[in-house]
Amino acid sequence: MKTILYLGISLFGITSVFFMCSSSQDSTQKMSQMLQSIYQKNLAPDNPFAPIAALKLFDSILKQNLSDMDRMEIMFRRGFALLSLGREAESVQQLEFLSQRLSDPYDPSTIILMKKLAISYLRLGEKQNCVTNHTAESCLLPIRGTGIHKDQSNSRNAITILNKILEKEPMDFESRWVLNIAYMTVGEYPTQVPKKFLIPDLDKDPTEVNFKPFVDIAPMLGIISSNLAGGAITDDFNGDGFLDIVTSDWSLKGTMHIYINDGKGSFSDVSESSNLSKLTGGLNIMQTDYDNDGDLDIFVARGAWLNKYGEQPKSLLRNNGDLTFTDVTEECGLISLRPTQAAVWRDFNNDGWLDLFIGNEATPNTTDYPSQLFINNKKGHFTEVAEQAGCQLIDFIKGVTAGDYNNDGLEDIYISSLTGQQVLLKNMGVKNNIPVFQNVTHEAGLDDIKTKTFPTWFWDYNNDGWLDIFVCGYDFGKSIATTICMEEIGMEQNICQMHLYRNNKNGSFTNVSNEAGLKHAVYAMGANFGDVDNDGFLDMYLATGNPEFESLVPNRLFKNSADGKFTDVTVAARVGNLQKGHGVAISDMDNDGDQDIFVEIGGAFPGDFFHNSFYLNPGQNNNNWIQVLLEGNDSNKAAIGSRIKISISENGTKRDIYRDVNSGGSFGSSSLRKDIGLGSAAIIDELTITWQKSQKKEVFYNIPVNQRLKIKEGENKITKIELTPLRFFGDSTKIPMCKPAII
Repeated sequence: MKTILYLGISLFGITSVFFMCSSSQDSTQKMSQMLQSIYQKNLAPDNPFAPIAALKLFDSILKQNLSDMDRMEIMFRRGFALLSLGREAESVQQLEFLSQRLSDPYDPSTIILMKKLAISYLRLGEKQNCVTNHTAESCLLPIRGTGIHKDQSNSRNAITILNKILEKEPMDFESRWVLNIAYMTVGEYPTQVPKKFLIPDLDKDPTEVNFKPFVDIAPMLGIISSNLAGGAITDDFNGDGFLDIVTSDWSLKGTMHIYINDGKGSFSDVSESSNLSKLTGGLNIMQTDYDNDGDLDIFVARGAWLNKYGEQPKSLLRNNGDLTFTDVTEECGLISLRPTQAAVWRDFNNDGWLDLFIGNEATPNTTDYPSQLFINNKKGHFTEVAEQAGCQLIDFIKGVTAGDYNNDGLEDIYISSLTGQQVLLKNMGVKNNIPVFQNVTHEAGLDDIKTKTFPTWFWDYNNDGWLDIFVCGYDFGKSIATTICMEEIGMEQNICQMHLYRNNKNGSFTNVSNEAGLKHAVYAMGANFGDVDNDGFLDMYLATGNPEFESLVPNRLFKNSADGKFTDVTVAARVGNLQKGHGVAISDMDNDGDQDIFVEIGGAFPGDFFHNSFYLNPGQNNNNWIQVLLEGNDSNKAAIGSRIKISISENGTKRDIYRDVNSGGSFGSSSLRKDIGLGSAAIIDELTITWQKSQKKEVFYNIPVNQRLKIKEGENKITKIELTPLRFFGDSTKIPMCKPAII
């Protein structure tokens, strides 16, 4: 096993003395300085996500004596670098200059230049209309209302170019998709789209499900900081019962943000005073309580997708209990430089303290970056034991999740990767305080897919008391826009599909994706699950995209139909953001009893930033609900891994609802407070808590619905939490739907 040691080793000119200061303020500042030093070292022309370095290189090359062909090639690359940097007008100027010097700019050999020119025009229009003048309907598919561009000149230039491209190359499905989107931005879809290039019904709801539209209130709340790709957490970081929001930005120039819910209908940005603004980078973030003090801490995963340039430290940020955070990575023994965005916190050795599994990214062209398992030593320190535990994998890991899939009281691990290798690690028990894992992928029937996958999670989608597995494909063929266009016009696609595995209750799983209606290409990155219509069955929201500017594909919301199938309600729900979607969190942010959706939006390049979305749930029906916050005593304080079973009766029919305490998917973190829909049940017949460490059960009977409860392990009592439903500033359409408890 390769280990990275810091004692006496210089890291990009920064030695380990960087972390020797005992001051908590200094430790955070030192990490900040370290990250900025790495950023400077990463400004290399061969780093595909450092366009500023590429631009400087191209400018220097253009000063040399070049052949006309070579000069045009460098100028083309320079034009794309300008687009990547967000200098769209200069990109357009550069590419227009080149197009005018081509004898036939629409010759098959030069069409790629015209496609980049078209997307530069379209992106310039997006910046002028959707970024600068952002509204609640900006970039929502179908684009309509205030989402239609006011300044349409750049979209119309893109339309002209794309139509000419398609006249020459009618089977260019990528251009056809972008053309239809461009027509939407000027309000002329579908009527003005040439019939031979039209993708029909993009503006229609393909279902007959009655689903009320969500409203993106992020612009009204002011939580629209412009981000690149990043993570999201919705949870209570100051202990007042109201859910706050934390975001990150994967660029080592982009800072973290924390927005505190003031309990009055607004949020306050306290990023600077909390110290989070000092910390940059992090494609994924998640909450934990590593020190069992009752305050939620934050883990930041950095370096994903960057190969050798992803050698960046993770961060563990301790919540000081006063709305400040301290970077304690070094003092906790978690320093390592391995690219990742995939991690999960669980008590793997059942000692009452949360441990950390990290799935790192290794490729054939880079140093091996094995996965890591850090066991919590209970004294503010961790020990890395992946090799001894049998979970030291070397793979391009993109998603990890944990859960007790065989109901034996031990936390197991499922791993998703870009190599097509999916892995289920069964926890066989604990030896010398170290959990021992066994690879049971084949025995479990989980080795049937061989394509790239990304986000994943354990969940009980069918409420049978056994955890199932969801994993989303990320193999999109020629391009994402090509694949979605072909699917929308009826050309069957067998790539980038969703995969749903139903637990057979005997240690094995069955792939039921097709039967569940999930045979769709969705290209999910960030994703999470929740019950947005309070029927007691888990739905899911998938945030889509990849770094390409052409990848303007909608995020997707799938409703669990309670019959083993899922229905796409994206259009009806008005949540299909076309910009790049990343961290997803689904929680009841306004305390009205239904779950809202927060999404970190933004691409990989500086020129592809966008605003976050906060989709407020209007209330889908009159279904009842319960919210349960657990606090461990013998188990870990956050009660992560503990299980909730609710028994109810609806119209004379008894059924059970199951939930695990966790933050949801592998890319985005929902609240650890469980928001649980109850359908039309008027009372909870039985509420059973199974505590993670001991597997002991506490049972409560005849619980009124539509209230918030807190249950502490071992006390055998319920405490009711009184929280007033919020009317968020600017939310003129929402009437609080919190019902009084039925006694």
